[in-house]
Amino acid sequence: MSDRLSELRQRIDEVDGRLLDLLGERGRLVLEVGAHKHATNAPVWRPEREAQILRRLAERNAGPLPDAAIAAVWREIISGCRELERRLRVAYLGPAGTFSEQAVLAQFGQGVEAVACVSIDEVFRASEAGTADFGVVPVENSSEGAVNRSLDLFLQSPLKICGEVSVPVRHHLLTHSGTMNGITRICAHAQALAQCTGWLNRNYPTLERVPVSSNAEGARLAALEPHTAGIAGDGALGRYDVQVVAQSIQDDPLNRTRFAVIGNHVCGPSGTDQTSLILSVPDRAGAVHALIEPLSRHGVSMKRFESRPARQGNWEYYFYIDLLGHEADASVAAALAEIRAHAAYFKSLGSYPREVSLTSGRSPHPIATPTTSTSPAP
Repeated sequence: MSDRLSELRQRIDEVDGRLLDLLGERGRLVLEVGAHKHATNAPVWRPEREAQILRRLAERNAGPLPDAAIAAVWREIISGCRELERRLRVAYLGPAGTFSEQAVLAQFGQGVEAVACVSIDEVFRASEAGTADFGVVPVENSSEGAVNRSLDLFLQSPLKICGEVSVPVRHHLLTHSGTMNGITRICAHAQALAQCTGWLNRNYPTLERVPVSSNAEGARLAALEPHTAGIAGDGALGRYDVQVVAQSIQDDPLNRTRFAVIGNHVCGPSGTDQTSLILSVPDRAGAVHALIEPLSRHGVSMKRFESRPARQGNWEYYFYIDLLGHEADASVAAALAEIRAHAAYFKSLGSYPREVSLTSGRSPHPIATPTTSTSPAP
């Protein structure tokens, strides 16, 4: 080993020691914050505060580490420090290995107890009953659209949306043997089957496609049954005794699923927020335009507009709307006051921080490439 490489590694070890000391100092400060929260009955998780931390770090980041790497490191630092206060329980659509579990870890980090539920309904029930502090539920997919069961349950539930997170969807075809020999059926969640329709039609058009409760269940069945293949994401690999037959078989290479964090927490403004509403209108001409016209007049941007049948059999609809801004913002508050006065039905699902999108891998400064040494990186 060269003297220069030994010197560089020694300096890295010294930096690691300083980082460890600073993490200890941060942890002790968090314990003081936790004591104050306990005394004032304040919530352990403050999504608006965590969003502000990540955005501030991205603004200050001078490289060479990209913003996404900084965010990933600090997400776990925040998670570990939060756990010093209390380990949160977060419900999700199980079993282990689903994209919903990936969303939990992407939002909360490893310092939580992830509670697998058998259905989206059960995620809502656990969060409402307090057996879980929060829940994470899918709300829309970039290629298949809204997750209707989640939208229906938002109508009935008193829970608020406290945050959002999107997860890249990479579907893999899995079998126990790693081949398709003897396979007669493919099991996966209905959404996954739909997202892979084109690929399946081209490659295995004659095999039976069987919808199951989750992709992880499809992987579990593939591990147990020699005639069954499953479709699942990275989270199922290593958890079930399966091998990859084909990678990334989703029809849309940029496929993503957006998840909402649900709970009883009411988020304060973070500076970059959005607000979700459910509305219905009187049955008369121009009612929808009249309902949302105050948004334009008060300069409030609408990010999403989704309609859903009211399910009473009268061909009435609910409209699910995402607005940019927080309910406490003057322009949003003014627009919502007018909308509330004219809507046949008005429900706010809450204001919450918009997802901190630091996944592009942007590096503020290029990393210099050494030209005089062929030694491996430290």
